[in-house]
Amino acid sequence: MKVLYAASEALPFKASGGLAEVAGSLPPALRKRLIGARVVLPLYDAIASELREAMRFLGHIVVPVAWRRQYCGIFEAKANGVVYYLLDNQYYFKRGKQIYGYYDDAERFAFFSRAVLEILPHLDGWKPDILHCNDWQTALTPVFQTAFYAKTDFYRGIKTVFTIHNIEYQGKYGMEILEDVFGLGGQCRSLVEHDGCVNLMKGGIECADAVTTVSPTYAEQLLDPWYSHGLDSILQRRQYKLSGILNGIDTEGYDPAEDAAIAAPFSTENLAGKEINKKELQRLFGLEEAPRKPLFGIVSRLVEHKGLRLLKERLGCLLENSEAQLAVLGTGEWQYEEFFRQLAASYPGRVGVKIDFIPALSRQIYAGADLFLMPSKSEPCGLSQMIALRYGCIPIVRETGGLKDSVLDSGTGGGNGFTFAEYDADALLHTMFRAAEGYKNDAGWRQLMLRAMECDNSWGKSANAYIRLYKNLLGGA
Repeated sequence: MKVLYAASEALPFKASGGLAEVAGSLPPALRKRLIGARVVLPLYDAIASELREAMRFLGHIVVPVAWRRQYCGIFEAKANGVVYYLLDNQYYFKRGKQIYGYYDDAERFAFFSRAVLEILPHLDGWKPDILHCNDWQTALTPVFQTAFYAKTDFYRGIKTVFTIHNIEYQGKYGMEILEDVFGLGGQCRSLVEHDGCVNLMKGGIECADAVTTVSPTYAEQLLDPWYSHGLDSILQRRQYKLSGILNGIDTEGYDPAEDAAIAAPFSTENLAGKEINKKELQRLFGLEEAPRKPLFGIVSRLVEHKGLRLLKERLGCLLENSEAQLAVLGTGEWQYEEFFRQLAASYPGRVGVKIDFIPALSRQIYAGADLFLMPSKSEPCGLSQMIALRYGCIPIVRETGGLKDSVLDSGTGGGNGFTFAEYDADALLHTMFRAAEGYKNDAGWRQLMLRAMECDNSWGKSANAYIRLYKNLLGGA
């Protein structure tokens, strides 16, 4: 079986969020299970020069973008045992460090989605059985397959999978670009039209042979208008092809026993390094060196749906009524950045804040903090709570999406974290106090850390679930 994984970003080449981690981790896990998985993504100008120098030029083709005919260079690279195809067009992808947010994103990713299909006859005889597309940026690939390719000899029988990583971002545009940018008209209009506009994610849902999302709970929640951002009626109608598969993490890349980015290695056999990492984290964030005070960590985009409103309402109460410390890393909305700056000014030595995105420092927070705050309003899957578990940093999460599927409350004695259900500031505060109180029990906390670190959040189970899905689409092949 051969699978081409199409994504707008993928590690190690270019990343802005969790999609890149998935695109860099799932294909290697599939290959370990003898699935011929490859990845295709844009050749962004900002990709590091050392990675570009290792690429091999395969050739170029012309890709139709409505009435336009655009150059597409095809480059090949290898990473983690996986072949990557990087598609070059400087007009669309020579844009600096930022991946998204340009006035012509609709056209940029229409080009990429069409190019994914157009390159297939030019891959040295390698032809996929499955095209696995991700989020709105590649949602047009199954639409184009349905509209232009599926009935031709070469493309007949290729199945499409569309994964929703975050339904909040749907690729909405005015109907006036339907023909001029996408080359879609007539009967194709109904595939992508929703609420009077072009909705690319809707098109992916309608046209893909299977639709997945990144956790079982999130798949259920997407049928609820509160979570679906207007697409619940579409998903309810297509529920027969919707499933949720929980993401995993790269447990080799995130390994506290081998991680060079942290102050000292540690493992379930020897936890001594955890204390060294806590001391270093306190130093890095200007916190009092206090080994017995509970240290809470936050690594997050500072935006509303990450639960920042709840934290804004109740962190002051936690700090006033406990010995807790707090280390915060992230960027986002100005109101939340300013809130954390003021909190640090009000509690010197107890709150440290860095408004930035520093991957190595995020690892030091996972390794050094005792508790990890993730009270999300919505969370399709979440990777941070899984990474925190790997490093013995106990997550405090709201029971939503993948957080509910990966973190179980330890109140009954067998869980791996602390959870609350209602999106309510007092529920969060009660859970934070409960966790801080649990931290005082040395023997019990050690057992909780060990249970957390022993959780299996590798890609193994997820990869097997995707393989079953692929085989079902291909008739059990």
